[in-house]
Amino acid sequence: AATSPPAVVSWARARPTRTPKTPNRAQPIPPLPKDAGAKTIADLDQLRYASGPLSTAEIRTEMQKGMQANAAVYRTNEVLQEGADMIDAVNDKFPDVGVTDRSLIWNTDLIETLELRNLLACASTTMHGANLRKESRGAHALEDHPDRDDENWMKHTMGYFSEETRRSTIEYRPVHYYTLDEEECKTVPPVARVY
Repeated sequence: AATSPPAVVSWARARPTRTPKTPNRAQPIPPLPKDAGAKTIADLDQLRYASGPLSTAEIRTEMQKGMQANAAVYRTNEVLQEGADMIDAVNDKFPDVGVTDRSLIWNTDLIETLELRNLLACASTTMHGANLRKESRGAHALEDHPDRDDENWMKHTMGYFSEETRRSTIEYRPVHYYTLDEEECKTVPPVARVY
């Protein structure tokens, strides 16, 4: 966990070594471009004036039910593949969302649509990352692969979602088996979780 003692020690140890590399606070902040924030406002207005036939609630409910059915703690390869296909299909519906409230004051319809857009990206990367991982690890049990597989899967899953294609890309990066100062804080080797 991020709040584990080794993580805190590592962060505290890294801070003094990183500080000299941070920007000089005495230097003036460069001026913002003339169009700073314009893309954000255009993005907000695009959703605020979305006039598709599907409500935010319809798409959110389909996503929610699909994730509950296909991304539970106990999973199979078949269920995960169904989930990956399902979340892609739900993501394809988001461009057809409609927002009925065009106001800027207490616009819960707009806020829920923005939340849904973010949730769909999270759901997609979660579902596709889980579908590709062929092992059981921690609290996630894949019934087709009941054991932990450190040789092939001791790596971090990196999920990226494209707003343009509405698809996730999954990549991996290695786990670091060292601390910043091995004399001060030794590496804790991984062990299987047992109950």
